[in-house]
Amino acid sequence: MGIREDIKTVFEKDPAARSTLEVLCCYPGLHAIWMHRIAHSLWNKDLFFLARLTSHLSRALTGIEIHPGAKLGNRVFIDHGSGVVIGETAEVGDDVLIYMGVVLGGTALEKKKRHPTIENNAVLGSGAIVLGPITVGRGAKVGAGSVVVRSVPPEATVVGVPARIAGTPQSSVPSEQLDHNKLPDPVLTVISQVLDRMSRLEERFQAHEKASTTPVPLSFIGSESLPKKDEQIYSLLKDVIDPAVGVDIINLGFVKEVIVDGKNVDVDLVLTSSSCPMIEYFKTQVKRKVMSIKGIENVTVNILDEPWKWDRDSRQAFR
Repeated sequence: MGIREDIKTVFEKDPAARSTLEVLCCYPGLHAIWMHRIAHSLWNKDLFFLARLTSHLSRALTGIEIHPGAKLGNRVFIDHGSGVVIGETAEVGDDVLIYMGVVLGGTALEKKKRHPTIENNAVLGSGAIVLGPITVGRGAKVGAGSVVVRSVPPEATVVGVPARIAGTPQSSVPSEQLDHNKLPDPVLTVISQVLDRMSRLEERFQAHEKASTTPVPLSFIGSESLPKKDEQIYSLLKDVIDPAVGVDIINLGFVKEVIVDGKNVDVDLVLTSSSCPMIEYFKTQVKRKVMSIKGIENVTVNILDEPWKWDRDSRQAFR
């Protein structure tokens, strides 16, 4: 692999690159890879001290530590690179993109394969730590700050500590872009499913209680004692919990307005972001709660495109 292909790789993977001279002089990731090739060649010739010395000088000059025994494929690009550590038995495939702070570390003290294998076209986000003799599959993506301790399937995306599978690509076209703002949260998804299940069980329990209780004729109840529908709705919506913080959407101020028009109800929600991953969860829960009120036939949940505010007045209005 020649220097020209290295420079071409930089231009393909870093939009900040402007000129060949800039790439040659100002890209420590590129310098580290070049020096590693020298160190790895010495290592393969059993010149271990010279190999380690070259690696040590490379670390001092670039801030990137690559053990001379590590194997790097073609067109590997280390972007920015500061703090990157690649262990002795690590293997990195072709066209792998590595951001700053990535660690390919070992978990054993025996002289054996103890570092990760990164297959072709993988992307390792900033601060990602991959530990042990595991494999990050072809085209897989590791989110920033994730700690990977289990093998990652090809084309999968993993996030978190420890890293869990968060999604797979929507198309077969390989992409080196990792949109962290669009990554789902697997833990939050599980929590929302548990809350949904708990809500359904509570509704079944309440329905059973009502069925086993002798109803009181309405003629003995004053009309003024019956709660209004909007008050009933606000009361029921207190059972809708935001999985991210464990607080109901009324106290969070997510419910801006409830409009009751006969059998139809409109609920306006203002969430923290229009890309909130829990939008569908909130819509489903709100509709189910409101539809449980007798006489309501249609519920529309509107997500308003406006800044979210911690509205203390509205939070306390129906406490």
